[in-house]
Amino acid sequence: MNYLITGGSGFIGSHLAEQLLKNGHSVINIDNFDDFYDYRIKVRNTLESTGNHSDFIFSNKENDIKKLSSLTKSDNYKLYREDIREKDKLEPIFRNDKIDLVIHLAALAGVRPSIERPLDYESVNIRGTQNLWELCKEFEIKKFICASSSSVYGNQQKIPFSETDNVNSPISPYAATKKAGEILGHVYHHLYNIDMILLRFFTVYGPRQRPDLAIHRFTKLISENQEIPFYGDGSTARDYTYIDDIIDGILKSIQYLENNDSFYEILNLGESEVVTLSDMLSTLENALGKKANLKMLPMQPGDVLKTNADITKAKSLIGYEPATNFQNGIKKFVEWFLGNRQ
Repeated sequence: MNYLITGGSGFIGSHLAEQLLKNGHSVINIDNFDDFYDYRIKVRNTLESTGNHSDFIFSNKENDIKKLSSLTKSDNYKLYREDIREKDKLEPIFRNDKIDLVIHLAALAGVRPSIERPLDYESVNIRGTQNLWELCKEFEIKKFICASSSSVYGNQQKIPFSETDNVNSPISPYAATKKAGEILGHVYHHLYNIDMILLRFFTVYGPRQRPDLAIHRFTKLISENQEIPFYGDGSTARDYTYIDDIIDGILKSIQYLENNDSFYEILNLGESEVVTLSDMLSTLENALGKKANLKMLPMQPGDVLKTNADITKAKSLIGYEPATNFQNGIKKFVEWFLGNRQ
């Protein structure tokens, strides 16, 4: 099968591309290598996901990405550096490459940055996503997986969060754009018969995690004996989900899409294991064998207090079965981090 992944050089996307290639499929990766974080991280992700382990000599961004595209190109892998906001640039890819199914992971991510740059988040997460659905409509691609987020649940009191809950009260622009994507997805399913699964990811972590996310950032700061900005009293809690379990959920969603027709579904992908910020920090300290130096700060606007996934529907519909508890997941992440420090 031929799969198009947007954001295929990112954290989740590179792991998914790697697994699809191992399973004998073809991958078309569209990633814009934006400046949200150091582009060299995405270069390394891409090399790892395609099995290219030769030393890569970095020079400058433009040349490096061209070299990367050439180095990784094969009969079953293509890398395109494009922006999903530019539909005219995407159209030749859809016209010239056979695409059986789209897995849309590209997005501007992060709650706090979205408060500072709300219009950028709208243009990427809503307009960019709609461009992909327009191209699927034009080129009659009928199978689509889209990344949503647990952020859509906001600060609702009902625990755990279920797909049937009311999610009309987001508390950040990022969450609002993800909710808008779910609504627009239903429009394209209804009007153009695009079968669709939207996956609400719950705080994904593991090797290759983005450096701005808490587990990676805290690990780096503890290992370097630097002060950690610690927001709130430590009671905020997350349903942390290990990357291997997320990839398993995506692969099972793909299988379900390929074997069924005429449906639109929203699924939670989490672990149903809630960990407080304080417990997350102590687990990292134990794994690293070092104590953290904390700078206590007030809660940040837009942060939710707690996430907790009800994964009953995902278990029933696609056979989702997360297998990595938080302690083991952190151990694996720390081992990766210590072996990949630059």
